[in-house]
Amino acid sequence: MFQQIKQVPIKCLIHGIITFLPGLHNWRSKGTGGTNSARYCYSVWLRHLVMAKKNNLNTNPKIVAELGPGDSLGIGLAALLSGAQKYYAFDIVKHSTLEKNLEIFNELVKLFKNKEDIPGDKEFPKVVPPLDNYKFPSEILTNDRLQKSLQKTRIEEIRKALLDCDSPKSPIKYKVPWYDIDILDKNSVDMIYSQAVLEHVDELEDCYRKMYQWLKPSGYISHTIDFKSHGLAKDWNGHWCYSDILWKLIKGKRPYLLNREPLSTHIKLLYKIGFDIKMILKVKSQSNLTINDLSKKFRYLSKEDLTTSSVFIQAIKPN
Repeated sequence: MFQQIKQVPIKCLIHGIITFLPGLHNWRSKGTGGTNSARYCYSVWLRHLVMAKKNNLNTNPKIVAELGPGDSLGIGLAALLSGAQKYYAFDIVKHSTLEKNLEIFNELVKLFKNKEDIPGDKEFPKVVPPLDNYKFPSEILTNDRLQKSLQKTRIEEIRKALLDCDSPKSPIKYKVPWYDIDILDKNSVDMIYSQAVLEHVDELEDCYRKMYQWLKPSGYISHTIDFKSHGLAKDWNGHWCYSDILWKLIKGKRPYLLNREPLSTHIKLLYKIGFDIKMILKVKSQSNLTINDLSKKFRYLSKEDLTTSSVFIQAIKPN
């Protein structure tokens, strides 16, 4: 218990407890960060494409879906500007606004037209996956492909879709909140991706099963998952020291926080559901914790779990 209390920043405990007061469970909702920058969205989308090529996956997906777009639909807009025909965005809480989406979209158009190199580690040192080369991926986004995807009529079509995501004919669908598996047809999506989102999903197995059913055969998932404590503990992995009772106080009544599941849980679920894993790219960090520092719930964690602070995973739905 002493190790648990040592790990808790007092403000985190206060923020959690105060949400139990009536009407205050959303009092600190200030957005998610990241996708409020066009260059961030551009960098993330192109990294997912570059890694897909490396793993012999489809680099020209026509129907894409994103879990947890956050402050904007920017990553999905980058997919549309790369040639995708439909984009589905699913979130639990609505952070995105029309004004921000239009701003991001206009900046993205310029980035693609100029074939800007992928913003790399100097600009976004914490973005996963890291790449060997940050040059614009012209072998993926060829001149012919960009000429079609960046046509003036195409750009105006996407801009119009942003203005009316609820239209049945719109290539953009933004669903908040989403829970129902029937929100998408089975075997209908080429690629499902997320960036530092799956660590927040409480019903993790159910989420992976939905993704599996939505994907076409040979469709794939592409996810960056952040296992760090997100400032909720003094050590990057100190959230694994907390008992369930202490964690409930920290989380409070917020609609989501962290599920605290390690890498091994994700791998186990992927195999259980039937995915064929193509890549597991781990980012390692030193752990200052011993097994005895962990709560009983997490004493099964391996050294691999305790030292993996984030991961990039791509996995395919077999034919």
